[in-house]
Amino acid sequence: MFGKRSATSEQAKTSAPAPRIEPAPAKTPAPSAADPAPTAVTVGGRTQHVPTASVAAAAPKPARAVEARSEDYYQIKTTIFNALIDTIDLAQLAQLDPESAREEIRDIVNEIISIKAVVMSIAEQEHLLQDICNDVLGYGPLEPLLARDDIADIMVNGAGRVFIEVSGKVQLTNIRFRDNAQLMNICQRIVSQVGRRVDESSPICDARLLDGSRVNVIAPPLALDGPTLTIRKFKKDKLKLDDLTRFGSINPSGARILGVIGRSRCNVLISGGTGSGKTTLLNCMTAYIEADERVITCEDAAELQLQQPHVVRLETRPPNLEGQGQITMRDLVRNCLRMRPERIIVGEVRGPEAFDLLQAMNTGHDGSMGTLHANSPREAMSRLESMITMGGFQLPTRTIREMIVASIDIIIQAERMRDGSRRITKITEVVGTEGDVVITQDLMTYEVTGEDETGKLKGKHMGTGIVRPSFWERARYYGLERELAEALDELQQH
Repeated sequence: MFGKRSATSEQAKTSAPAPRIEPAPAKTPAPSAADPAPTAVTVGGRTQHVPTASVAAAAPKPARAVEARSEDYYQIKTTIFNALIDTIDLAQLAQLDPESAREEIRDIVNEIISIKAVVMSIAEQEHLLQDICNDVLGYGPLEPLLARDDIADIMVNGAGRVFIEVSGKVQLTNIRFRDNAQLMNICQRIVSQVGRRVDESSPICDARLLDGSRVNVIAPPLALDGPTLTIRKFKKDKLKLDDLTRFGSINPSGARILGVIGRSRCNVLISGGTGSGKTTLLNCMTAYIEADERVITCEDAAELQLQQPHVVRLETRPPNLEGQGQITMRDLVRNCLRMRPERIIVGEVRGPEAFDLLQAMNTGHDGSMGTLHANSPREAMSRLESMITMGGFQLPTRTIREMIVASIDIIIQAERMRDGSRRITKITEVVGTEGDVVITQDLMTYEVTGEDETGKLKGKHMGTGIVRPSFWERARYYGLERELAEALDELQQH
């Protein structure tokens, strides 16, 4: 099928053979009645009869730890990969569906292995086939990490060091790239899928994978040790508040209060540090939006996963090569107001768009939501004030604070604890002002009580004694005051 294939096969025969991977000699025990029958193994065109136990001993463990590879393995992979690129017709390959393309690549690689008389175990050969298919069609060495649903973050610090975060803890993996050029090619492949670019002239890029996972790339010359790639993975199964309750992020009473807040169309700001679960919590809160509401989302890299049928998703755009054509978050939020939204959701408030979001919340778009980085509800309001001031708005401090009070109903604080767990630590109401001071009251707080023998923190969510919050009338308007009262009573009893 591929025009270059036969010519290159002849060329491969005359080229120097690839290095061999041969298992180290080991003492083989005498066969016993319990030993299984020998297995016929074809390597490099020769059939050998090897005891099954010897094959199992020579092969690496098939668990996740199989990520380790020797230098000889990488040399063979480079040799075979280069021969494959010379052999295959990429234009014809692009016309095939992914499964057919994968099978074609496997056939050619098997042929190259046979021609070059490479000696390797069956397991190593299978890993080599998988790795090369991933290099050509996918994200190379990242593919096995992206397939794991227990990984929250993937951090690539140059070609030789890849870290992952599992259960809140960062650990070094044995994954590596051939070189920085391969890593850079994969970074460009990722960002080009969403119409962005990363190179020396534009070395910083925010993008996303097709599943919504957030991607950041910073390339040389800014990154001194090679391209640096950070992926914040999204779980395949969308989390709900019930899942957060099961994980201990919040107790059932607190989850009921959040449900009432979502259904009574309160304006919500979710505050927290990096990696505290703000976007996950925002996704959970959007589950309470009615199916007949028109929702517009504004994000730097689209990652929200709303399930409602009437959702319009907007994404910012960086400038082009000439420095023109940039669309900022503020441009999107301002345009939202002309699109007849019922709710506006901003993935992350970072700058002067804070002013436009507050204006929208205060002009009939009840139930709007957003996230921002802050370590407490009080600090979140200070950051909103700073963003508005930095946007060049010449407004008195008192006016800005009155605008915040009139717009924001609830601030939910998320926190990543020192043991790696994520907790909703506060549900706080914005009540009003006294002079120039914004008055808030906590409906729920989280208190750490100690830690168990494994180092996991123990704590509990507690009510603060508020029995009639300031959004009580709003809850009664939507017929939810009884559920709110019951949830607050349950919270007091914990």
